Amino acid sequence: MERPVIPPRSRSLPRLRWPARRRTAALAAVALSLALTGTGCSGAGTPSPAAAGGAAPKAAPVVSGPLCDLLPSGSEPGNPAALAGQPAEAALQWLPVLTTFEAAVRASGMSADLHGGSGVTILAPSDDAFAAKFSEDNLDQLLVADRDKLRGLLREHLVAGSLSLSDLVSAGTVTTLAGTTLTVTGGGGNARLADQADTVCADYQVAGARIHIINHVLGSLPTTGGEGGHRAH
Repeated sequence: MERPVIPPRSRSLPRLRWPARRRTAALAAVALSLALTGTGCSGAGTPSPAAAGGAAPKAAPVVSGPLCDLLPSGSEPGNPAALAGQPAEAALQWLPVLTTFEAAVRASGMSADLHGGSGVTILAPSDDAFAAKFSEDNLDQLLVADRDKLRGLLREHLVAGSLSLSDLVSAGTVTTLAGTTLTVTGGGGNARLADQADTVCADYQVAGARIHIINHVLGSLPTTGGEGGHRAH
């Protein structure tokens, strides 16, 4: 009678059990290593720039005035922090109430005058201020034909040196690039210029300049704007 053939004992199980134990230990070691590495790379384990002796992050620029609430803020394009460091002529394009002033700068070819070695202060009238000062026909004439007159008008709104709102108030008077002396009074986030114009959103910090939005066009050009700024015929 033949003996039943008994297959040899499978050696796969012991081999599987031993590598499995090794894999478990290896995975535990990897997990521990990753945890330690993650701790070293996380913000909690990395010293801050200030703690490491580096410069602390700059505070976000703060603007002030009654119009600021209607202008870009937070993470919106054109917010004060986003404009910091931009050239003035580029920053003006992001402020929706300065379309006329920005167009005047381009038409006059005075972009280079908005930055310099010592900086410049820009007293930028709002679109509403231009509409109150000039009829549309008059404004068109300035932008298209009377370039010398337009440059003179813009110089009435530029002051040498990048001056904050508090700098302007502390100075008491400033002289524009047109040679006009402006008295400055105020405080608490606002300033009044030449007893004519008020800052409505001040202290935009841009490359080499400060932009202060004002509610009146300065200078000696005659007022031709009617109610609502309709064209004069």
